Amino acid sequence: MTGRLILVVGPSGVGKDAVIDGARAALKERSDVVFPRRYITRPSGLAGEDYIGITEEEFAVKKNQGDFALSWGAHGLHYGIPASVIADWKAGRQVVINVSRAVIDQARQKFPGLIVVLITASPDVLRARLIKRGRETPAEIEERLARAAAFTLSGDDVVVLNNDGALADTVRQFLALLEQQPVS
Repeated sequence: MTGRLILVVGPSGVGKDAVIDGARAALKERSDVVFPRRYITRPSGLAGEDYIGITEEEFAVKKNQGDFALSWGAHGLHYGIPASVIADWKAGRQVVINVSRAVIDQARQKFPGLIVVLITASPDVLRARLIKRGRETPAEIEERLARAAAFTLSGDDVVVLNNDGALADTVRQFLALLEQQPVS
């Protein structure tokens, strides 16, 4: 019996990591839901998500060795999902990962029955969050908002969660989704 891959996507600042962190905290005693750490080609310890910092050279070696189940590049960085998620998925676990929308089709081919959770927020909320986190210039923020406005995602496997309101409400909706039984 295979599990289910839960891909969490959405524009920068929408709260993907906050929703995932809330679910991780609520499910910390459960072994049937896993939250693998991503490899990212940036220094470790930056604010935001819990990730594994890796150099471009190390990333290339790991990718060539097949150490990633999924990988992609975005915003001048490279991201990798550890190959261990395949064993978790095959063992019947739900695997929750924050990914780029650019890798969705690759994941759909590799992991039948996955769910894509698109987290959204209004442009005003996104702008305020991006300003608050302080990682982008005003011009970069406007570019991200334009990309977010232009993005659409469809498919029977897509679930949309709006994160304009209280984070706890979005986390509750996400947890309810994780409790639903996969359709075989």
